[in-house]
Amino acid sequence: MADYYDHHHEQPAPRSYQVVKAATAVTTGGSLLVLSGLTLAGTIIALTVATPLLLIFSPVLVPASITIFLLMFGFLASGGFGVAAISVLSWIY
Repeated sequence: MADYYDHHHEQPAPRSYQVVKAATAVTTGGSLLVLSGLTLAGTIIALTVATPLLLIFSPVLVPASITIFLLMFGFLASGGFGVAAISVLSWIY
């Protein structure tokens, strides 16, 4: 019985393993932090460039987006009503 408990005690990790683990965490965390900063900078630059274009083309984009939304809603409603009609007809039958 004592042999069972002796084999299942956790041994502390070696110091070199802890150093490698910390170095890997710092390297990965730093790389991801740099990548996050670059993504934020790219997003700000893209927004700065796109804002005047969106303002210039908004008289075209707003009606176009409304039209696309209404078309999508119409097709989805039509499909939903079709499914409802088929289910009612199959229920009646």
